[in-house]
Amino acid sequence: MFKGSNVALVTPFKNDKLDEENYIKLIHFHIENGTNGLVPAGTTGESPTLSHNEHEKVIELCVSESRGKIPVFAGTGSNSTEEAVSLTKHAEKIGADGALIVTPYYNKPTQEGLYQHYKLINDQCGIPILIYNIPSRSVIDMSVDTMARLSELKNIIGVKDATGDLDRVDQTLKKIGKDFIQLTGNDDNALEFNKRGGVGAISVTANIAPKICSDFQKFSISNNSTENMEAEALNRILQPVHHAMFVESNPSPVKYAAKLLKLCDDSVRLPLVKVTDKTKDIVEKALKSAKLL
Repeated sequence: MFKGSNVALVTPFKNDKLDEENYIKLIHFHIENGTNGLVPAGTTGESPTLSHNEHEKVIELCVSESRGKIPVFAGTGSNSTEEAVSLTKHAEKIGADGALIVTPYYNKPTQEGLYQHYKLINDQCGIPILIYNIPSRSVIDMSVDTMARLSELKNIIGVKDATGDLDRVDQTLKKIGKDFIQLTGNDDNALEFNKRGGVGAISVTANIAPKICSDFQKFSISNNSTENMEAEALNRILQPVHHAMFVESNPSPVKYAAKLLKLCDDSVRLPLVKVTDKTKDIVEKALKSAKLL
C-alpha cells in the first residue's frame, strides 16, 4: 500500500536546466531519512514548466536511483488526455510503481468528462493510479460519486485529496470503503485527516523535514496511544513549517528552505519567482523553530 510520508519532490535547477546531480542526491537523502514514497514531476516538481523530455527524465532518474527501495508514484497528469496517457505509459514502461494524475485544469470538464478522462488512462495503462483532486489549482472538484465510479476500475486505487475539506475523508470512506487509499495533499491537516481514515500524505514539507514527517505519519496511524501522543507533539513542531511553505506559491518557499539546508538551489522557473526577503525570514524562523536549521 502507498501510505505514510510521501514526498512531492522538488525539481532542482541550475542555470534553468535540470540539476541532475542534486536531484539524485535528493532522492538518496529521502531514502536514507525514512521517506515512504517518492512523487516526482508533480505540482511541487514544477511539472507545468518541464519540457516533455525533462518530465520523462525526472521520473526515469527517480525510478532508477530508488532501485525499488521505496515506491515511486510519478506525476503523469495533464489537461490533455492524450498527453496524460503518453506520460503514464512511459512511467509504466520504465518501472514506476504507480501514477499520480491530476484532474484536468483549465478545461473545466464535467463530472462525466472527468470520469471518461481517467477511464481512458485506466484502460490504456496497467499501473496503479492515484487521483489528484486539487480544486484550488485546477478549478474543478471531483465529486465523491465520480470517485466511487472510478474506484470500480482496475487501476484506480486512491486519491490525493487537496480539497482541504476533512469531511471528504468521511464521505469517501463511507462511499468507497477503507481499501480506497486516501492521502492528504495538505500538510497542515494531516493529523486530523489520518484520524478520520486517511493513511498518509503527499507532502511538500517532507522535502526538507523527511525524518520528522516520516515519524509523524508512522505515529499518527498507529494503534498505540503513546505513539499517537508523539504524533500530536510532532504535529505542533511541524505546523509553523507547514505554514511557511505556503506563504508564497509552492514550491518557491520550500526551494528556499532546501537552499538553506544545502540540498539544492532555490531557482524556480517563470512564471514563478524566488521568495521575497519577508518570506525568507518566515521560512528561516520556521526551520529554526523545528530545529532543522
